Amino acid sequence: MKGEYVVNKQLPRAGKSPRAVRYIFFFSTLLSASIAFSNDLSGYWKHAKHNFWIEIEKSTGIVVRNDRFPERVGRTFLTDITINKNKQNAWYSQIYIEKLEDYKKVEISLPETDQMLITGKMGFMSRTAKWMRIDKVPAL
Repeated sequence: MKGEYVVNKQLPRAGKSPRAVRYIFFFSTLLSASIAFSNDLSGYWKHAKHNFWIEIEKSTGIVVRNDRFPERVGRTFLTDITINKNKQNAWYSQIYIEKLEDYKKVEISLPETDQMLITGKMGFMSRTAKWMRIDKVPAL
């Protein structure tokens, strides 16, 4: 090492980054944007088996139509929706259970952009409800 010279390479100036770095930045931006759009719960959802619709905005889900129990329209169905940082397309929430007259913890997942699964556990039992994304709630 003694007697050897170290050549100092110049770094590219700001705004003149190598092409590869620009491509990496561009594609990572596209990837993060597509992930952000794919895991959005906002909008209208219809229960897969029942005539029951909710609207999710921000961190709550409100009943917008229920053909079997119309008196429940306007009630908060889901509350405290927060993202699960350990899983992609997954959230935690509290769901109102009519029979218990109380909120219980649930996990929400989006296996597809137009399909939502809400899973609740009580003791050793578990139940999952399937919901489908819709554009608008049909008129009565």
